[in-house]
Amino acid sequence: MRQVITLLLCFFSTAQVSAQPDSLLVSKLYEEALGRGECYENLRVLCKDIGHRLSGSESLVTAISWGEHLLASYGADEVELQRVNVPHWSRGTKAQATFKSKKEEGLLRITALGGSVPTEGMLTAQVIEVKRLEELEKLGESQIKGKIVLFNRAMDPLMINTGSAYGGAFDQRSDGASTAAKYGAVGVLVRSLTHALDTFPHTGSMTYREGVSPIPAAAISTVDADRLHQSIQADPTTQVSMDMDCIKYENRDQANVIATLRGNDKQTGEHVIVLGGHLDSWDIGEGAHDDGAGIVHVIEALRIMKAIGYQPRHTIRVVLYINEENGNHGGITYAEQAEKNKETHIAAIESDSGGFTPRGYNTECGDTLYHALTAWIENLEMYGIHQVKRGWSGVDIRPLKPQTTNLFGFIPDGQRYFDYHHSNRDVFENVNKRELELGAASIAALAIYLDNYLP
Repeated sequence: MRQVITLLLCFFSTAQVSAQPDSLLVSKLYEEALGRGECYENLRVLCKDIGHRLSGSESLVTAISWGEHLLASYGADEVELQRVNVPHWSRGTKAQATFKSKKEEGLLRITALGGSVPTEGMLTAQVIEVKRLEELEKLGESQIKGKIVLFNRAMDPLMINTGSAYGGAFDQRSDGASTAAKYGAVGVLVRSLTHALDTFPHTGSMTYREGVSPIPAAAISTVDADRLHQSIQADPTTQVSMDMDCIKYENRDQANVIATLRGNDKQTGEHVIVLGGHLDSWDIGEGAHDDGAGIVHVIEALRIMKAIGYQPRHTIRVVLYINEENGNHGGITYAEQAEKNKETHIAAIESDSGGFTPRGYNTECGDTLYHALTAWIENLEMYGIHQVKRGWSGVDIRPLKPQTTNLFGFIPDGQRYFDYHHSNRDVFENVNKRELELGAASIAALAIYLDNYLP
């Protein structure tokens, strides 16, 4: 009984908790998130009032201001904007495509890949289908020159980890245009990176290698990729016509939003634990799961800490990064500035896998912390958290790797994530309120654990 009374007094006086946050404190985090949470309404405002937020756009300027004022209203000790120079590209006003064979013709649902050059009017050419980049070398210039290449390798349906399946198909989107152009192709279509069979093209980043003339690159919906495959099988002379008016502008200065809760321990207060997500999104859909959910997760984690009166030992810093989707200049700039300022980062947590039901955390950390976290996570089993895995933490916090070995990525259930990812389906209505709130509490719990465990 005396032990229970002591725990209650420690919590309600907001004194420092034990080295491993007890179940009472954890329950308070979840009670606040589920009973009085504000992340769902914040996501609605971000998605519906502001909308998509591509780097360089005016809507991202609005989102930066929104994030700055919201974090200040939640009681952050300091909120600042960190200037970041970002690319400014627009997919323009049209992305149209048709196919025509000896037997049939029809429309194809496409959208430009991020950074693509325009077609400069209607581009018409015979289409040739491949599944892997290596096939282009075997075909050679004689069979590729003057044609449009269809990269039609589906994400592996046998991989339970959908992120790994995405990574296994990513090269055709990122490098397909440059590789095809090397052999004289005039354009590329890339099968959308999703397990879903639907008519929504999924955009994403791609790069042009130096020394290779850039050619137009577009994502094609999975349904239309299959239809085009059938047409090519029946008639190898099938042609595709595509028309895109993408525009590349001069780079633009925008900003990361950084909010700080100062540590109250004299010895550790200057050491930083980062909670981050990326504020930018692609310019189709509303960026609800990618990464509006992550943004409101980390903002809500700060609000929860303030609401329950938690006093951190270390400095807790919430960072709303920009330009993750097409350059990662936000994450790179933050890490460079932190090194320049000789700041000590002891951990970083990222949420960029959607607003689905929490499952656990990926981690890039040492063995001692890994095993300690694995033992402590039993406190979160009743909330659905049961995984601590070694693996990828996140794009935004990765540039901090040379400064801290303790990087963490929030893991929600990922089976539906790529149904929405980078498409017009990534909208507020496709985020579940309770799942979103559970995610915010799970991130707050990890942050408080690290705050108490790390020296």
